[in-house]
Amino acid sequence: MSNSSATSTVASQPRQSAVPCCPPIAAACPSELDAERLAAVFKALSDPVRLRLLSLIASHPAGEACVCDVSDVGVSQPTVSHHLKKLREAGLLTAERRSTWIYHRIDRDVFQALSTLLRVPSRL
Repeated sequence: MSNSSATSTVASQPRQSAVPCCPPIAAACPSELDAERLAAVFKALSDPVRLRLLSLIASHPAGEACVCDVSDVGVSQPTVSHHLKKLREAGLLTAERRSTWIYHRIDRDVFQALSTLLRVPSRL
């Protein structure tokens, strides 16, 4: 079988809903399940290399980046792949295989939901 398929979505472990579904933190306490899901997202964001990778992907002119475009973050290529996998599993990135390369894109819906979740009213 040829490895030259045009595109395919990269399969990773099935994730629970990564998009926070609860009201802003200042409005209500998240349920136990929502808190666990949110903690997994924030855990993925807590690594400096992952933050740099997210920034490189989000700021890439094409709106997506191949691993070859973001591998200069001070760690080896296998470590970059590991961190990208963790970001995908947390739902922060989507990925698409094109031939032998995997292109990553920020999941803007997740970041919009996180922005809403973290919104603090001006009265505080």
